[in-house]
Amino acid sequence: MKSKLGVLAIVSFLALSACTGGGENTEGTESDKMVQDTTSNDVIQEEMGSADVMEKDGIKVSAYTASPEFAGAKLTLKSPKNGENLKAGNVKFDYNVEGYELGAQTSDAETNGLANSDKGQHIHAILNNEPYMAEYLPGFEKDLKGGKYVLLSFLSRSYHESVKNPEAMSIIEFNVGNSDAQSIDLNAPHLFYSRPKGSYKGEDTNKLLLDFYLVNANLSTDGYKVRATLNGTEFMLTNWSAYVVEGLPKGDVEVKLELLDANGASVNSPYNPSTRTVTLEE
Repeated sequence: MKSKLGVLAIVSFLALSACTGGGENTEGTESDKMVQDTTSNDVIQEEMGSADVMEKDGIKVSAYTASPEFAGAKLTLKSPKNGENLKAGNVKFDYNVEGYELGAQTSDAETNGLANSDKGQHIHAILNNEPYMAEYLPGFEKDLKGGKYVLLSFLSRSYHESVKNPEAMSIIEFNVGNSDAQSIDLNAPHLFYSRPKGSYKGEDTNKLLLDFYLVNANLSTDGYKVRATLNGTEFMLTNWSAYVVEGLPKGDVEVKLELLDANGASVNSPYNPSTRTVTLEE
């Protein structure tokens, strides 16, 4: 028993003190750290209110909690308004940002080894849980066809980690053109996929940021959970934070995120589960 505890303590210490590096992730023109236990493929967990470090099938998932909090940051969507009816075509989105500098590099960006945007801090704008749009100014335009849209917006650090402050996000539903699509209950629990996204090259493939945004759901060991499946290997997340993923092979990687209720059943949401494919290149 003491021997097992000793092994766990050593693994935990190494995981928490691992060195960090740097890297870039390419998404169009935008450039965007786990100790492996060789003795077992079983999940190694260090309990810190939740599973903080997990390892299975050569893949390691660690909670990343070292980022600056930005507790005073605030994001307000000025237009469109919730429930607004808009004409199909070019739609303008306008925000107000307080206590947060868009375009600045987040303080730990050079030391955490995560793919980082050289354009700095920004807004993640997610329409109907499609891949986010990274916006570096407090306003943008997008051509939209007729339909019903749910827009989730939140402030993002320069390495694409969401600021999980309730004042730093906005969620609305609006209509474009004539749409008879059913409305989404914005008071119900939802999970929106954020990272990883796109293609990664070189050193950027070593550590991927896994991040998602929760609405009306708090994660815990006996409540809501998120099941993250990486190339078929499952990890149960019971704490809402960003995670660092290591040990993934080169090539296409399938990432599936699913919000579960206290009974382990999939939460009924049009955005649940979310599955994306990212590519890790040499």
